[in-house]
Amino acid sequence: MKISISDAKANLSKLVNIAYHGETVVILKNNVPLVDLVAHKPEGKRKLGLLIGEFTVPDDFLDESEEINQMFLGGD
Repeated sequence: MKISISDAKANLSKLVNIAYHGETVVILKNNVPLVDLVAHKPEGKRKLGLLIGEFTVPDDFLDESEEINQMFLGGD
């Protein structure tokens, strides 16, 4: 489907729906193709666990620090 840029501005929601359902929409300016409106295709699945073994949580991670408590809570 080819459509002028002014018509595309007026019908963007409709054109997005058309592209989502598989049709390529070519947006023209002065009868010159500018861009193709196509459905997004993910580049691939995310790979989980990329940092396994790169970081270890210290044993005292959840322990409170009196010095930090003083900075946030102030003195008594």
